[in-house]
Formats: sequence, C-alpha cells, structure tokens
Amino acid sequence: MSANFEAKKVLVEEIKENLKNSKSAVILDYRGLNAEEDTKLRKNARAKNVIYKVYKNRLMVKALNELGITGYNPQDFEGTTSIAFAQDEVSAAKIISDAKKEFNKIEIKFGILDQAVISKEEVEKLSKIPSKEVLIAMLLGGLNAPMAALCRALDAISKKEA
Repeated sequence: MSANFEAKKVLVEEIKENLKNSKSAVILDYRGLNAEEDTKLRKNARAKNVIYKVYKNRLMVKALNELGITGYNPQDFEGTTSIAFAQDEVSAAKIISDAKKEFNKIEIKFGILDQAVISKEEVEKLSKIPSKEVLIAMLLGGLNAPMAALCRALDAISKKEA
C-alpha cells in the first residue's frame, strides 16, 4: 500500500476518534474566510477547548459512515468543509455561531450531537443555551433565593419587635 493511502487511513481514524471523544461537532463551510479571520476562529476555539480542523470531504464522509452516523445530506460535503469538535454540547455551536455573526462568511451545514445528526437550525438553538457555568450559577441562585428571603423576613420581624 502507498504511503498516501496509509496517511489517509490515519486521518480517518483521527476524525473517528475526535467524534467518539466529543459530545458535539459542527460541520461548516468556511469559504471566504481570510487567513486573519481563520486564525482568530482557531484561537477562539482553542480558548474554549474546541478542536477546529479542516479535512478532505471524502475522509469525513468515510469516518461518519464507519461510525454509523447517517442522516446528513451528501451534498453538504461539497466545497470547503471544516469541523469543530467539543467536549460539551454547546461550545462548538457557540464558537461557530459567534464567528458566523462576526465574519458573515461561514455557513453551518449541520451538527452532530451525541453521535446523531442535527440540522443547522438545531445547532443555532444550541448556541443560544448558556454555558454550563452560567447554568450552574443560575441554579445555585435559584436555590439560594428562598433561604435569603426567609433570612430577610426573620430579620425584619426581629427589628420590628425591638
């Protein structure tokens, strides 16, 4: 076998491994991004622990097929295609949606959430969900509110009697 064939097999395995180890991925068309914008997108992705890569379309299709991920449109793998992998459900969607708004050049093709294909509309909905840290803070604030209200009420009663 040729060295080129072996290199392609390694890339397919890399894509499969990234998909297995991530909870979500966003497939996008990055046509029109210049080097400066691409560098900024990659930097933002790294800051949020999102892996952003460009692979050949055939290799991505082969990896998806080998993992049994179906439901995407084969026409989505025409032209320039890249993929963002994330360890959580929303990071990749947020990074790509923010870049889409900022550069107005990239187009989301579809997403993958827990090994299932989701539409670009669903990816955009995911991008609007607050981060895990914000959700935890909101939950803790909600749990703390009744106790704080009780303390204020008891304090008001004690001041009233004095």
